[in-house]
Amino acid sequence: VIATNGDDGGGSVSLGGSGGGDTKVQNRPPDSVAGVAQRVLPSVVMIRVKAAQGEVGGTGFIVKGGYVITNNHVVSGGGGNGQIQIVFNDKKTLPATVKGTDPSSDVAVLQPQGQHSLPALTVGDSGAIAVGDPVIAIGSPLGLQGSVTTGIVSSLNRAVPTGGEGSGGDSSYLNAIQTDAAINPGNSGGPLVDAKGRVIGINTAIATLGGQSLGGEQQSGSIGLGFAIPINQAKRVAEEIIATGKVKQAKLGVLPDPRYQQGGARIMPQPVSGQDPVTKGGPADKAGLKPGDVITKIDDKPIEDATDLIAQIRSRAPGENIKVTYQRDGKESSVRVTLGSD
Repeated sequence: VIATNGDDGGGSVSLGGSGGGDTKVQNRPPDSVAGVAQRVLPSVVMIRVKAAQGEVGGTGFIVKGGYVITNNHVVSGGGGNGQIQIVFNDKKTLPATVKGTDPSSDVAVLQPQGQHSLPALTVGDSGAIAVGDPVIAIGSPLGLQGSVTTGIVSSLNRAVPTGGEGSGGDSSYLNAIQTDAAINPGNSGGPLVDAKGRVIGINTAIATLGGQSLGGEQQSGSIGLGFAIPINQAKRVAEEIIATGKVKQAKLGVLPDPRYQQGGARIMPQPVSGQDPVTKGGPADKAGLKPGDVITKIDDKPIEDATDLIAQIRSRAPGENIKVTYQRDGKESSVRVTLGSD
């Protein structure tokens, strides 16, 4: 294609379309992606954590009481003593303090120091979502505040590592929602909302082609594998943090065998480093579970392996009564277990 000097006589040129300098917000139907985004965006914030080694960024969202919920690994990115700033959607910036954190579930609650007038998000029910449901992720990928991406719920009950510091052993996995909505570094802590704009998860990790560390903020792009903490679990953790400053986690009282790959989670047949496979007097012991038993289901949800069992128990509340299906000597049985706490 060659552009030539047309015989335009020096007059004005129009390529069509509207006149264009209008920057006002366009109204969209409330049930459209744009409509949902317009309602949710004012409640989403960018988080900056400044420390000696530099600045770490992430996302959070406002909940009742003016608190901001985000990921633990966002606020711990400054070494635990960084200066935290919250940048609201109207660009107002306030310092914030950490109300409390739970590395094992990768949840943190921040308290802004000062007044803001932006609304809290509506919390939904992650137990009511299904594979294929449309979702919207909002965050600050690479510092680009207020970025909106869409996708679907790709899978439920995915056992993924949280990447939280100080969360070794059975506290290092969570029962996550998998989504193909594009999630990139900086999205962590932002809301995953349903088609009505209700929060159903907290974006926490992406699987990348560059490494296996799902919980960290790697500088690699999304490949359509994002994970979010179900809001029902995160809400319970956040409410405990706000009420008491700490969190109690559910315990089954067994040591699952990480090497067992024949379906289900086998309780270790022998003690490990002096620790009993079934904690004496613990929930599993009281229910009659024994070393070598293979747990195949929790409340009729199949258990794939040890990490799957850990993630399932992690998602429950202390005191919750669950049905445990297990195999012993080739025979399947079920018992009710009331979960304890750490």
